[in-house]
Amino acid sequence: MWILALDVGTSSIRAIGYDAQGQPLPGADARVSCEPTATPDGGSELDPEELVAATALAIDRCVASAPGPPEAVGASVFWHSLLALDADGRPLTGVITWADTRSAGAAKALRARLDEAAVHARTGAPLHSTFFPAKLTWLREARPDVFARAATWCGFAEYLLLRLTGRLRASVSMASGTGLLNQQFDAWQRPGAWQRPGAWDTGMLDACGIGPGRLPPIDDAPLIGLTPEWRARWPTLGGAPWLPAAGDGACSNLGTDCSGPDRIALNVGTSAALRLVTPAPRAVPWGLWHYRVDARRHLIGGATSEGGNVLAWARRTLALPGDDAGLDAALAAVAPDSHGLTALPFLAGERSPGWRGDARAAVTGISLATTAPQILRALVEAVAYRLAAVYDRLAPVASPGHAVIASGGALGHSRVFTQVLADALGVPLEVREGTEASSRGAALLALGALGRPAPRPEPSGTQVRPDPRRRDVYAAARARQGRLYDSVVGPRVS
Repeated sequence: MWILALDVGTSSIRAIGYDAQGQPLPGADARVSCEPTATPDGGSELDPEELVAATALAIDRCVASAPGPPEAVGASVFWHSLLALDADGRPLTGVITWADTRSAGAAKALRARLDEAAVHARTGAPLHSTFFPAKLTWLREARPDVFARAATWCGFAEYLLLRLTGRLRASVSMASGTGLLNQQFDAWQRPGAWQRPGAWDTGMLDACGIGPGRLPPIDDAPLIGLTPEWRARWPTLGGAPWLPAAGDGACSNLGTDCSGPDRIALNVGTSAALRLVTPAPRAVPWGLWHYRVDARRHLIGGATSEGGNVLAWARRTLALPGDDAGLDAALAAVAPDSHGLTALPFLAGERSPGWRGDARAAVTGISLATTAPQILRALVEAVAYRLAAVYDRLAPVASPGHAVIASGGALGHSRVFTQVLADALGVPLEVREGTEASSRGAALLALGALGRPAPRPEPSGTQVRPDPRRRDVYAAARARQGRLYDSVVGPRVS
């Protein structure tokens, strides 16, 4: 038997086959690239039809190399996307991604008239441009014609399922990343609770000017059957159960075997995140978010808008080496915090822990002698300091003696980046290289839905230990960054 696992990200789509032990099938692996369109006003959108076509192409290539029909199809899809559909299910907008900051002003207006601490406690999300409330409020004001015509508001995960199966449905996991789900709903543990009216937060729906009928029904149950177009294209998939997609962060935790409070997942791809799975609701510290893996398991953590995108920006902008080895050598040639620079790395606005979507990157201390590698080193260290601030809030929620499991393409591309993170967090990192965490997590969710026993954990990764000599150096640099943040962005207390 095998599982078809989809991993739909904002820069690529993967379709990978996994066996009953959660191991990838040789040859059953396809990748198709995609790229959001960025605009000077902070827009970041993907074309929904191009994304469907790219996903279908990845499925074509994977299925062509696979051993017969899969037992089930699981999917990991990027959280926090929003698009409007008309009454016939056709898109009225592009796929507005998490990186779109055009609704930062709407988020600020919502904070002025709502109790943000109460909203965070109920929904697990602050009032920020990442989430649906700000995006919906902005669209209602900026594009009232679209807002009035929209019959359904959903993410790309739900639109993909609608296109393929003809049925609209959101998983508990995807719904939890909208900022509209009532995490305090008292019937969560009962079967079918997510299908009841209390699941969507009525206070936030009122604030956005929509009713629950304009959002997808919430249900984790698999669907069987494709529309005629897709059944003809993929005859072997017509009878396979399709799981409503889960959020990429939840899948990534499961894919790196971080499925309990004793293991924190650190993922550094285009952006970065620290996440913890816990079976029971906790008081979530300010600066962190609270999502779901499913109806039983909670996911607490924080995400930054920066990660590997800082390396990509530096390659494009600072005339640095284009190959990984050359870029890492340039980074390694600059000693820790020896550059005299202080940086805020907010190339795409800030998420955790300050949640200032209108924040922008800044580098101070530049002189005529400053070099491009020094600027890059300052930005890489700045990303690590923001993740250290997230870790400081998340660590007390985890079990004592917890491990930190690190993965993601940016770490595979830069050994120096990995070491800077270990030094800034002050804890050892177990680095998993080669694991496609999100797709493996989607496969494990599908295996669980089939009642299959949980596969054995992946082998331990490489240990990267912090250098205690750098602790004081980075502590002073973090304090300096904090003063720059208060001066440029402004103090953010909640």
